[in-house]
Amino acid sequence: MKYCKMCVMPDTRPGIKLDENGICSACRSYEKRKEINWDERYKELKKLCDKYRGMNGTSCDCAIAVSGGKDSHYQVYFMKEVMKMNPILFSVEDNFEMTEAGRHNLKNISEEFGCHIITLKPDIRTQKKLMRYTFEKYGKPTWFLDRLIYTFPLNMAIKFNTPLLVYGENVSYEYGGTDYVETYSAKNQLSNGVASDIPISELLGIEGITEQSIEFTKAPSEEEMDRLDPMYVSYFVPWNSYANYKFALSRGFHDLSHEWDRTHHIENFDQIDSRAYLVHSWMKYPKFGHASATDYAARYVRYGFISREEAIGLVRERDHKLDIKCVQDFIQFLGYTEAEFWNIIDSFYNKDIFEKNPYGEWVLKNPIWKEK
Repeated sequence: MKYCKMCVMPDTRPGIKLDENGICSACRSYEKRKEINWDERYKELKKLCDKYRGMNGTSCDCAIAVSGGKDSHYQVYFMKEVMKMNPILFSVEDNFEMTEAGRHNLKNISEEFGCHIITLKPDIRTQKKLMRYTFEKYGKPTWFLDRLIYTFPLNMAIKFNTPLLVYGENVSYEYGGTDYVETYSAKNQLSNGVASDIPISELLGIEGITEQSIEFTKAPSEEEMDRLDPMYVSYFVPWNSYANYKFALSRGFHDLSHEWDRTHHIENFDQIDSRAYLVHSWMKYPKFGHASATDYAARYVRYGFISREEAIGLVRERDHKLDIKCVQDFIQFLGYTEAEFWNIIDSFYNKDIFEKNPYGEWVLKNPIWKEK
């Protein structure tokens, strides 16, 4: 493993690249912000919104894919109060036990900004079958949910005739990924690898899975996609996760303060809706040697909040420690024992970058705190 010389991101993150100076593409993207004329970008966005504003009379004229989190609060505020659009919100719930903050935030975003939310609660039987399959075979327990998070807003935007479908940040460009292109258009989201690499035909081979049960995972046709104009807010404004968090707090958003200190995170405000879902995001650790602590430590370095040395300390302390509450909620939902769960996790450790120590623990062969 090689690590970015500016932040702490390793080159094992899918799609990320280190340049000849050892700087990752995410850090380079952040540096390029200084060269962007944000006033001109704002004018581009206003022109885009003018194209769709009032297109359905008094009904909604754009749609926003939301979870209820900090970024969702900012997106809804920006489109409704700044751009003066009339959005409808589309959301997918994961059926897991929600945190108190998660329950509050989804309600708050509707009440605070006065927006209708249409939420898909997936078929629990299908979710459990697919979660077990994709977890055990691919180490992607929430593939079904993630796929719906991508496809549901697209399909609903077609049904509601809201071509302007709004997303937050372009993850691949902001943080490094397989679809590293600076563009306002979010049309290629389905090809970014998160929810695109398990064929539907394979899923139909699972006992009890039918065409009907996975109907909502199907993407719109090419003809239907041509009618949509999905966009990233991050193309038009300098996106900042922490700034969005501080803004959301001012509009009623709750973080996890006084509720839960997650052992594998270094913040208390990102992906806070449910505990079981976080098994998915932590699975990057056994596969690629980094997880949520690395993600945010890298951002904090770019934002100038901490030094690289401080970030390395946080990564060393937190990244590997999957919180036991996440495990407990996850195995309760799917019916695993703890031994079964950890045996499955054990099978996904990447032996190219991990080895076992004398105590049988998986440790990185080349951790950042020992880099030469």
